[in-house]
Amino acid sequence: MVFRKQAKIILPLLVLAVSGLIFYSLVSSKTERKQPTLTEKIWQIDVISAQLQALSPTITLYGRIESPEAVRAAAPGGGIVAKVLVRNGDRVKQGQQLLIMDRRDFEAALFQAEADLRDNDNQVAELKIRHQSNLAALETERVLLGLAQAEVERLVQLKQRNLGADTALNAARSELGRQQLAMTSRQLDVDSYGARLQILLARRDRGKAQLDQARLAMARSDLRAPFDGIISEVAVSAGDRVSLGQLLIALFPVNELEIRAHLPINYVQAVQRAIANGQRLDAGVSTRADLGRFSVIRVAGEAEATGIDLFFAVTASNGELRPGELLPLSLRLPAESGVFAVPYQAIYGNSRIYLVVDDRLQAVDVKTVGQARDDHDRVLVLIRSADIEPGDQIAVTHLPNAVSGLKVRTHGE
Repeated sequence: MVFRKQAKIILPLLVLAVSGLIFYSLVSSKTERKQPTLTEKIWQIDVISAQLQALSPTITLYGRIESPEAVRAAAPGGGIVAKVLVRNGDRVKQGQQLLIMDRRDFEAALFQAEADLRDNDNQVAELKIRHQSNLAALETERVLLGLAQAEVERLVQLKQRNLGADTALNAARSELGRQQLAMTSRQLDVDSYGARLQILLARRDRGKAQLDQARLAMARSDLRAPFDGIISEVAVSAGDRVSLGQLLIALFPVNELEIRAHLPINYVQAVQRAIANGQRLDAGVSTRADLGRFSVIRVAGEAEATGIDLFFAVTASNGELRPGELLPLSLRLPAESGVFAVPYQAIYGNSRIYLVVDDRLQAVDVKTVGQARDDHDRVLVLIRSADIEPGDQIAVTHLPNAVSGLKVRTHGE
């Protein structure tokens, strides 16, 4: 009985002791492994040496061909189109007939205006004759008024001496009143002559204007080219009925075209300063060498938040262009001093590059001032920064994981 109790205590202890010995044996017999050593990855890149230069940057603008002298001929009045003599794209000479409207639609208005003017002239002549008659009649009315007044005074004196009748005196006074009214009416006709004449003269001037307008509409019904140009739109056909002001034909002069392009705000000050100093600024189209170069002729009068529009002259030497065409222009700006030229792949986010200092990258913020081409016609970005010194090594291999402190090695090391 005592043995069983001791076995219950000793047996677990024995199991624990054996397990401990086995664990110790396994641990002591484990093969030791060497700890791995971490090595920093080195990225191989290309670099260029920073060179401070004075270069003329080139920027790309997108211009649209416009024609400030384009004409949109409209109908001078309501009527029928009789003939259309041109088609879209035709070249025309100054004075060439383009379109004819039915003249009968304008003749009635012309005849009416002429008749109204003749009627007005007759009214003026009649008024002048009547005025002369009124002047003569006024003198007669004045004499008759004097006689009537004298007759009344005579009859009053006779009445006072009991030699006259009341009937005769009353009749004389009535005649005097009628004569005074006639005198007043005639005087009014004479006094109002000037005002009535001015009314008729004003009506005559209005009639002359209507006659001139009718003649002008008649002349414009025969539409002719105002200059040497190209037809850009024909909006009607023969037989169409048109109303006043409706578009008939549009054309533009071949030698009066210009290009309108938007200049970003970053370059406005430099361009305006160059123009004020009389510098010539021109642009070319890299994809169309045959077009030659276009010179800046003026700056738009109103700016926008994003920049301002430039206008370039288009001459006959620039080939055959049409309004509405879009052209990518390479504008050469005035020379910028203190800039560095780097390849596009060296720029990160348009405002940062990396220098190589002690085999590690170091980020530097820069300002982009444009682009230029090297002797091999490769496009370079012009940058400016006070943190770059001539001779600094600029990384030109674009690394997607580039950060300050990244270890690198240049080719050839």
